[in-house]
Amino acid sequence: SHSWEAMVTKVNNYIKSLQWGAKTELRAKNIKYFNSFATFADPHTVDLKDKKGTTEKATFKYCLIACGGRPSMGDYPGANECCISSDDIFWQKKAPGKTLVIGASYIALECAGFLAGFGFDVTVMVRSILLRGFDQDVANMIGAYMEKHGVKFARGMVPSKFERTATGQVKVFVKDAEFGVYDTVL
Repeated sequence: SHSWEAMVTKVNNYIKSLQWGAKTELRAKNIKYFNSFATFADPHTVDLKDKKGTTEKATFKYCLIACGGRPSMGDYPGANECCISSDDIFWQKKAPGKTLVIGASYIALECAGFLAGFGFDVTVMVRSILLRGFDQDVANMIGAYMEKHGVKFARGMVPSKFERTATGQVKVFVKDAEFGVYDTVL
């Protein structure tokens, strides 16, 4: 039997060990790492601001900019309050339950696939096509395979808003009409 809590603990420990290893290697090579938003002040200086709002300057001979990103939650009303991103799924203490995945990128489909593989009720909301920019014959085969293995697809739609219910679930609306209620919206 599968334990979501045990899996999350193992995944988080593995991610932390990778991060620790990377930071250790950087320190061993006298490379300073800043987890901050940077703005160039001049060709050899950056102004840094961390997530707490603390600012500092860093000067350098050489600078490597490693741009990380976060998934966009969209500008849908309630999205930031009611939805989580693919980055957040493994930090959830409880199993996701009935899940709606918004989007049809490879990360969205990957998440939908592994959640369905664990036996969760999963629906993918698709605006237009699966895997935009990829070979559509292959994308359609992937979609058919996923449907055969329990993933549902709601095609030709986008959410219009999200609302938290009294029980903590998420009510999803399409064109301002209720589409469904989910335990997790990704």
